[in-house]
Amino acid sequence: MGGFIGKRLLAVIPLIFFATLLAFILVHLSPVDPAEAYLTAAHIHQTDEILAQKRHEFGLDQPFPVQYAHFLMKMCRLDFGTSYLSNEPVWEEVAKRIPATLELAFSSIALAILISVPIGFLSAIHKNGIVDHLGRIIAFFGASIPQFWLGYLLIFIFSVKLDLLPVQGTGTWLHLLLPSLTLAMGLIAIYSRLLRTTVLEQLQESYVLYARTRGIKERVILGRHVLRIAFSPMLTGLGMNMGKLLGGTVIVEEVFSWPGFGRYFIEAIFNRDIPVIQCYVLVSACLFIVCNLLVDLLQMVLDPRISRGGRVQR
Repeated sequence: MGGFIGKRLLAVIPLIFFATLLAFILVHLSPVDPAEAYLTAAHIHQTDEILAQKRHEFGLDQPFPVQYAHFLMKMCRLDFGTSYLSNEPVWEEVAKRIPATLELAFSSIALAILISVPIGFLSAIHKNGIVDHLGRIIAFFGASIPQFWLGYLLIFIFSVKLDLLPVQGTGTWLHLLLPSLTLAMGLIAIYSRLLRTTVLEQLQESYVLYARTRGIKERVILGRHVLRIAFSPMLTGLGMNMGKLLGGTVIVEEVFSWPGFGRYFIEAIFNRDIPVIQCYVLVSACLFIVCNLLVDLLQMVLDPRISRGGRVQR
C-alpha cells in the first residue's frame, strides 16, 4: 500500500506542473494584453509610454522561459499578483470566497449521496417496481433540465409562490438548501442509475450465489458485500465531480448570488482581470487533482484486491 500511495503522490507532481503551464500560457494565447487590461480596469488613459512601463513592470518584455520561471516562483509563494479591479492580492480575495464554495460543494455531494444511494439500491433490489420507476423519472428530470433553469424554477416555487426559502444570500441552512439541491439533481440522476446498474451486475456474480448457499442472510450479502463493491464506481464519479464543484459552481453561484469562487471568476472574465483568471484555472486544476488522488486512496480501502501497483490481483 505504501508503494502505491508513493507512486500516486509522485504522479501528482507533473500534473500540477502542467496546470501551472496551462494557466501561464492562457495569458499568451489571449488576444488581451495584460498591460492594456490593467489600464482599462484602473481607468488610466493609455499612452505608449505608460503601456511600455506596465509591460516592463509585469515582465512581459522578457523571454517566455524567464516569465514562466518567475511565474512558478510566485506560485510557490501563493503569489498570484494583484487584482486589476480591486487592487487587492488575488490569493487573499480567493481565500475569502473558497469557504463558501466548499460549503456549497460538500452539501451538494452529501445531498446527492443521501438521495441517490437509497434510490439506486432499492431500484436494483426491486427491479421494475415503484421505486425503480420513480428513480427513472428523477434521473430523466435531473439529466435533462439545465442547472440555471432548475435554479430559477426552484426559486419561483419555494421562494416566490410558497415563500418558504430565501431567494439568495448566505447565513443559514435555509440559504444553502436551494443551491445545493440545484447542483445535486444532476448528480442524483447519474449516480442513482449507475448504482442501480452496478448492483444488478453484482447480484449476478458467483460470490452472491455462494454466500446464499452458505445460508448468509440476504441483508448481510446486500449491505456488506454487494453495496460495498457497487459503491466503488460511484465513488470514482463523486471524486471527479467534487473536483469540478470545488473549482467553482459558476452557474449556480451566479443564479443564487452565492459569494463563492465561481462567481468571483465570472466577474473577473467580464472585467478581464487576468491574475484572477489565472488563479482560478490553477486552483481548480489542483483541487481536481487532489480530489481524484483522495478517491484513489479510498478505492484501496473499499477494494482490498487493489495491489501496491494499483492492479487487481487475480
